[in-house]
Amino acid sequence: MSELTAHLDLPLGIHAPDAARRALTALLQGWGFRDEDWLDDAGVVISELVTNAVRHGGGCVEFAAEAHEGRVVLSVADGSSVVPRRRDPDGVGGRGIAVIEAMSASWGVHDHEGGKRVWVELRPCPGGPVWQPGSARGGQR
Repeated sequence: MSELTAHLDLPLGIHAPDAARRALTALLQGWGFRDEDWLDDAGVVISELVTNAVRHGGGCVEFAAEAHEGRVVLSVADGSSVVPRRRDPDGVGGRGIAVIEAMSASWGVHDHEGGKRVWVELRPCPGGPVWQPGSARGGQR
């Protein structure tokens, strides 16, 4: 599979997580990922990342997705340099990092333009993508 990338600036506010989830699902399906449970997990992960960026970050929120050789990495950048950490759940939140850890292969944080970019490598998709750019079959499977 060739490397595929996408970047999307998200509107700030309560609708950003849902917008990111819908966009990511459409994107991953377009890239040939078809396993519904895996797509649902990817949607939960991006929703958590974006929710954290909107609630605790600052400035614009940008989400990116990359796929290469069946490996998918999602990331969300915001204007805050405060690194997310696991905390005890309360009535307001505190479950996001635990959810991300449970649904991913790994995650981390990079400095990004005065803020941060939180990245998550998803677990491999069962069956992988059904379409691979440059393949002789051109998506016929």
